[in-house]
Amino acid sequence: MAERSLEIPPKVAIIMDGNGRWATSRGLPRTEGHRAGGDSVVAVIDAAVELGIEVLTLYAFSTENWKRPPDEVRFLMNFNEELLDTRVRGFHTRNVKICFIGRRRPLPGSLRKKAKEIEELTRRNTGLKVNVAYNYGGRAEIADAARELARDVSKGKLKPSSVNEKLFGRYLYDPEALDYDLLIRTAGEMRISNFLLWELAYAEFYVTPVLWPDFRREHLVEAIEEYNRRVRKYGGL
Repeated sequence: MAERSLEIPPKVAIIMDGNGRWATSRGLPRTEGHRAGGDSVVAVIDAAVELGIEVLTLYAFSTENWKRPPDEVRFLMNFNEELLDTRVRGFHTRNVKICFIGRRRPLPGSLRKKAKEIEELTRRNTGLKVNVAYNYGGRAEIADAARELARDVSKGKLKPSSVNEKLFGRYLYDPEALDYDLLIRTAGEMRISNFLLWELAYAEFYVTPVLWPDFRREHLVEAIEEYNRRVRKYGGL
């Protein structure tokens, strides 16, 4: 299928897996895999802009990733702040809007400050929206949404009888992106790892054996080509 004839899925999410395996297979520290994965992030955002994707959500750090060795966690915090520092201006000039979804309180103050600065810098941009899922968990998101909704009910702002799926969605981290079209997972793992549990209800899943540091534009196009071969029925016939 020629790339120009592809139907581009508006909302795409990616579980970026395989950094550690990529490094280990080369006899390198796991941190070098994360560093190489940063290049893939830039390449995929650039490709998403060119292809016309509307929303791209990247699973950068989960609520469970705190269980990793402390040295690796510290590296990830520092490296991601460094990556944002060096790349955000380029994304901004390409009209990319960057948002962060997840629980911010446990994150280092410098990273929280950087995230806020980037959101403010790019908030008026109208091109590709990139959601960086950081300290994110799907169950945590749903629990946070339920807590906020319950608070509004207790204050009399809402009636319990008014609560439905559409209203609940307004309390999720990104109410503008509630229904994803395509989920990509690298490194061959067949699970969603607590990612976008509400939003992926009818997304098409695409799993590739390619490790994240090797993932580039052509692999994104391959995923979209497979998406184009799917028939989306949404529970119907």
